[in-house]
Amino acid sequence: MKAGKDFDVIVVGGGVGGMAAVRKLASAGFSVALVEDRLVGGECHYWGCNPSKTLLRPIEVFNLAKAVPGVRETISVDELDIAAVFAKRDAIIEYLSDQDRLASLRQAGVAVFHGFGRLSGERTVRVARADHADAVLEARHAVVLATGTRPNVPEIPGLTDMHPWTNRDLTTMAEVPSRALVVGGGPVGVESATILNGLGSAVTLLVRGNALLPGCEPEARDLVAQSLRSRGVMIFFETGLSAVARPVAGGPVTATFGRETIEVDEVVFATGRRTNTDDIGLENLGLPRGGFVSVNDHLQAVGVTGEWLYALGDTTGRARLSHISTYHGHLAAEIIMARAAGRELRADELAARDAGSLAQVIFTEPQVVRVGRTESQARADGFAVRTRTARYPGTLSFLALFREGFEGWAKLIIDAEANTLLGATFVGPEFSELAQAATLAIVAKVPVSLLRHAVAPHPTVNQVWDLLVAQESELAFLPMAEARGAQKSA
Repeated sequence: MKAGKDFDVIVVGGGVGGMAAVRKLASAGFSVALVEDRLVGGECHYWGCNPSKTLLRPIEVFNLAKAVPGVRETISVDELDIAAVFAKRDAIIEYLSDQDRLASLRQAGVAVFHGFGRLSGERTVRVARADHADAVLEARHAVVLATGTRPNVPEIPGLTDMHPWTNRDLTTMAEVPSRALVVGGGPVGVESATILNGLGSAVTLLVRGNALLPGCEPEARDLVAQSLRSRGVMIFFETGLSAVARPVAGGPVTATFGRETIEVDEVVFATGRRTNTDDIGLENLGLPRGGFVSVNDHLQAVGVTGEWLYALGDTTGRARLSHISTYHGHLAAEIIMARAAGRELRADELAARDAGSLAQVIFTEPQVVRVGRTESQARADGFAVRTRTARYPGTLSFLALFREGFEGWAKLIIDAEANTLLGATFVGPEFSELAQAATLAIVAKVPVSLLRHAVAPHPTVNQVWDLLVAQESELAFLPMAEARGAQKSA
């Protein structure tokens, strides 16, 4: 571990993106400092993706078991073992301890500074530590900002005194509230409602807009809303929370929205995220504070001379997804290594290729898979578009073997001129496994007419592609005379 305060690279932020960057750099022999004022491992590991999916998985499996003949008859209880669910969650998040991660990083040669990092000048980071022994770190090659986001909680009368929940409280809860109000209809909101409902809460969901999951295809939004309602979740659209009150500490909460007043045990806010850039010293470099750090495709901060400041993941606003942060972390490390070796990179060399190909899974029941653009986004971006849609089981009657009541829907967004995939949405049970095939098709620009030759094995969920690409043919994109000749020769 580096003994002094000069390093090749300083990474501010120890989430998945920052961790990916420091590990790759350290393995290449670079001296690296990691600055983090919370648990090393970040939001995704301790309070976000990992614990939420650990809570969702037993709900999904339990509901699946109840939908499979021969299994459902053996189930003698109507609810999950909550203590066992929480015990697994606690193990996954390592009991909110980062000691093993710290030991692993230090063994790899990374110097870890527990404290709040601020840019104080070119290639310089000042770390404010709890023991008041501030450290000033200087980087020879680069500083990487991976500061992530935090939950956004709006200002509402009575809110401060009632101690509202965010995703952090929900995913680490020790008890399931009997009645819960979830505010927000985005991915975190619908997943929170799914968790609470599946663990036994009576859930009310408030949505500011007129539909769930803004940015998704309309059919996907409707299917998720129908499913939540069928499970007993009360959904109020075009509604905002106007006031809350908790007269007795630890007691019930009175919540008012529209003309409704209800009593619940907890209120969960899933009302967006705030970027952690409001106090990291961006103004010292002439950059605006409090918003995203704009970067080019080499993840270098726009507006900073010398190409020494990088940003990745949530901090850039390119995508608030942990897998993109990890991708950015590895890529930023490779770019820094190449430039440290004296290489001048071409615009397309080691460039981030996440634009237009982002993949996301929303773990509701049914699962929602989004890859690339929706139809409205593609048209807004100026593409000539054609689409393919399918409902399931449709002619794929064998899908019923997976569960009773198998139901799904999918849509492909195709560039009508280039005949390549621009986007895909899949909605259905365990459809998350379809994301990578769509991502590969988009990134590699595979002609859609060739996708029908990527034959999925039977019987698997991957065969849902069949109904989407069965009508695609190379003949459809040949000049008419050439197409006729091809047909005659056949």
